[in-house]
Amino acid sequence: MTISAPVVAFAIVGGFLGKVMAREDTYQHLKIFDDVVGLVSSNYVEEADMDKVMRGAMRGLAEGLDPDSAYLTPDQVRQVESGAPPAPAGVGLELTRQYYLRVIAARDNSPAAKAGLRAGDYIRMINETPTREMSVWEGMRVLRGVAGSKLKLTVIRGNAADPHVVELTREVEPSAAVSGRVAAPGVGYIRIAAIDPDAAGHVKSAADDLRKNGAAKLIVDVRRTSSGSPEEGLAIARLFVPSGTLAIRESKGGVREPIAASSSDATISAPTVVLIDTGTSAAAELFASALAGNHRADLIGEHTIGRAAQQKLIKLPDGSGLWLSTLRYLTPSGAPLHEKGLDPTVAVDEPDVTEFGAPPPTADPILDKAIERLSEKKAA
Repeated sequence: MTISAPVVAFAIVGGFLGKVMAREDTYQHLKIFDDVVGLVSSNYVEEADMDKVMRGAMRGLAEGLDPDSAYLTPDQVRQVESGAPPAPAGVGLELTRQYYLRVIAARDNSPAAKAGLRAGDYIRMINETPTREMSVWEGMRVLRGVAGSKLKLTVIRGNAADPHVVELTREVEPSAAVSGRVAAPGVGYIRIAAIDPDAAGHVKSAADDLRKNGAAKLIVDVRRTSSGSPEEGLAIARLFVPSGTLAIRESKGGVREPIAASSSDATISAPTVVLIDTGTSAAAELFASALAGNHRADLIGEHTIGRAAQQKLIKLPDGSGLWLSTLRYLTPSGAPLHEKGLDPTVAVDEPDVTEFGAPPPTADPILDKAIERLSEKKAA
């Protein structure tokens, strides 16, 4: 058999993993894999395209780790190394992976939200390309493009036999991601629709304005909020937490690095509750975890998805690469957060919308419960 570049790459990666893990069962798996390659080569009915076979094996290796890890082709590696920003316009979706690409959240007032896409919807195809072999990394980039350009999504909700085809027009995401209003007498409401480098400053301004307008207590809503870096989420948490551990970074080998709060950053002392749901992930999850873990806020709503890791590129000899989660975040107490999520203090389910295209529900039981909960708390 001619040894292709992906085979060599897989052998090198396998050898590396075997040395690092130094576990007998790992060596056994690598031996089985070597046997499988030999059996495919000698028994498959046609002459196997071993490059294609090995690319599939590499994808499967990454897919068996977590939804954000991926195998990248040489072209995709070059995109990462170029440092070029993603295309300027999108449809407002954040994705994970569960057999197909799956919606974590649709940003407020985005093309996807207006079309009725919701957390839990499966994206079976983007334009004419099936997502079965598409990584989250690739899917998020395919969704982006030039403002005004269109794309077509084949969406499954509930019954896989009844997919819905939705055409969306890409838009540049609005810069205003934080807004505030009075939700009830003495209660301010801050909506964080997306987390970006300016989000902490906007949250501070919104809280100051609400305080001037008589809000002695705060509701912070991070439902369907899935964008932003961990540092940006923790920057918002610093506004509320004067002391203690905000989160813990954990790297290979269980090495842990606590991230501490600072009293000089904490400018918001009002009693607070945080609204969460299945679409709360990444930076928003770290924010919610930091407040809950320091007894600074109750969490009201649904269990979160558990997406709190950082990835980096590891290049392979043939120019392809592995986009691997090499660092994850833990709660302030050291409990797992990535792939585990957060439990709410008070569990309240979002209204279920099973019919595709149905108007969003007018009732908001999670917000109602938050107002009720705050009524029991004394003002700062």
